[in-house]
Amino acid sequence: MSQLFRRKIYSDTDTSTGLLRVLGVWDIVFFGIAAIIGAGSFSSLGEAVFRGGPGVILLYLICGFACGFTALCYAEFASRIPTAGSAYTYAYASFGELIAWIIGWALIMEYSFGNIYVAFSWSDYFTRFLGRLGMHIPDYLTCSYTEASKAFKNGSENKELLNAWKTAPLLGSLKFIVDVPALVINGLITWLCYVGVKESKNFNNSLVILKLGVIILVILVGFSYINTDNWTPISPVTGSPSFMPNGFAGVMSAVSGVFFAYIGFDALSVLSEETKDPQKTLPKGMIISLVLCTVIYIALTLVLTGMVDYKKFDGVGDPLSFIFEKTNANVAWMELVVSFVAIVAITTVLLVFQMGQPRIWYAMSRDGLMPQRFQKVHPKYKTPSYATVVTGIVVGIPILFTDKTFILDFTSIGTIFAFVLVCAGVLMLPAKEKIKGRFHLPYINGKIIFPIVFIGGLIAFYYWQPEFFQTLMDWKDPKEGEFRASIFFFILINIALCILTFVKNLSLIPLVGLSSCLYLLTGMSHENWFWFGMWFLVGMVIYFCYGYKNSKLGKELRKK
Repeated sequence: MSQLFRRKIYSDTDTSTGLLRVLGVWDIVFFGIAAIIGAGSFSSLGEAVFRGGPGVILLYLICGFACGFTALCYAEFASRIPTAGSAYTYAYASFGELIAWIIGWALIMEYSFGNIYVAFSWSDYFTRFLGRLGMHIPDYLTCSYTEASKAFKNGSENKELLNAWKTAPLLGSLKFIVDVPALVINGLITWLCYVGVKESKNFNNSLVILKLGVIILVILVGFSYINTDNWTPISPVTGSPSFMPNGFAGVMSAVSGVFFAYIGFDALSVLSEETKDPQKTLPKGMIISLVLCTVIYIALTLVLTGMVDYKKFDGVGDPLSFIFEKTNANVAWMELVVSFVAIVAITTVLLVFQMGQPRIWYAMSRDGLMPQRFQKVHPKYKTPSYATVVTGIVVGIPILFTDKTFILDFTSIGTIFAFVLVCAGVLMLPAKEKIKGRFHLPYINGKIIFPIVFIGGLIAFYYWQPEFFQTLMDWKDPKEGEFRASIFFFILINIALCILTFVKNLSLIPLVGLSSCLYLLTGMSHENWFWFGMWFLVGMVIYFCYGYKNSKLGKELRKK
């Protein structure tokens, strides 16, 4: 059993020289902005606003708060272990091989499935932009077979999907429905990642500057159209004006859409071996990009919920252009500009995710947990070439038969789980010698502070929402039952953490990050957990059939 939790010891010299170190602090910041501000703001933000109403701003604050503390934990790991692999590498050093495999497998899910969703979003904006210019691609070439089939069977009002199903040509008895733009952009981004990180960096930085400029324009123009009454709509639950019309459970039900915006944050630590002086550069870049993006998201949410009634965002996949349509603000030039820049923004997200996935495989292959071909570096481009091509294939094939809703939930739960283990991993790290110029996570003894903050917060929430605690054990409620059950177990886990902290004098910062990320998991449904469990079951089979036997660390230990 102990062999399953064998830990890898990393040193400053334990890095590959095959990859090219070309990234500086602001390159990391720009990659962070590219990953965080994209599909989350231009696509999933609409669904989040519909579920949570104006109160979804609180969820962005919670997510930003959780990610902020998680960023500090990532930064601590990055300063100690400046190698490719992100949370996978960090887990290998703190928890051992089995947990490292689980995290690596979760990250494969995060990047691959995340990019499938982003490719779909890119296709939506691209086809609508062409439509505004008077060019039309047949509907059966702009969506997936699964989406069109579901729309037809469920009596959807989505005209494009229904038309795709009705007009699609037949190949034998099967309707030919393929999202061609999603496949094409996946192929182009894969090629760009293949030819080099330097080329990707320059392309990314130019697009990020354009994206930020237009988002600032959206905020400035949008503020002049805000109707403050939209921030306190009539609640269908209470019948009175409310900042959270669907209640706090409604806000938390939007966690997948909101947190999806932050999943690219993990990809920055994957670029360790292509970063100059990663012990200093990565922590700075991570924290700066996270703070900037959280502020931007809060401003965007204020604009969206102030300009348009939250109920109108049901099924809206392009919320930033939607608010300027004729039925809303009626600003035609802004609608066109936002549609174009959305294509740019989502392209940058595709780029960062597609760069992150191969480097996870690269790191796992180097440890023997994946076949050796995944660590192959192109002699000219100095990129993990084989892993990059496989990534393009792994993302491209599911585009043919998956749909956006399933992918969104599936991706977010894997990322939050990885964040939980990174924060927990920092709690297990030994003290280190302080070296000038490197990031050092400040140690604040949580022995007294954490229990007081958690129990005090629980009491304050009780006085703010007493009715929630009165129904906490009613898990059969069709709307809030799952959330109540999740909150119950969240409270139990945190009470255990309070006791452990008091006994072990645990560090406060990773504790707060761990607790915050655990809270975000309370917004996940049982379907999310089921498919998450199935994914890990497949991962466990692969590990015990291949990884355990071929682990380099395992082979070294067996020789001793």
